[in-house]
Amino acid sequence: MATQTIQTALYKLYPSPRNATKDVFAHQVFVPYPYALIDLDAMDLAGQTTLFAACRLSDMKMGQVVTFELPADQARFERLFTPD
Repeated sequence: MATQTIQTALYKLYPSPRNATKDVFAHQVFVPYPYALIDLDAMDLAGQTTLFAACRLSDMKMGQVVTFELPADQARFERLFTPD
């Protein structure tokens, strides 16, 4: 089965099968590490999040995009995330 892609103005997104929803929330972080393990459950975030494999359209760089329902969750992620 082909993976459904989502294209925004900034990214081409490939949803993670672990996402509970395919929503792209307003607060977003591009992680330039396509193979990094991102455990959102371990970060104890308050709102909904989604994780996507991503291609940044401006430079075609591959990575991951994490989107957040709440800006506080975005700040917490940026503080806690360290690549492998």
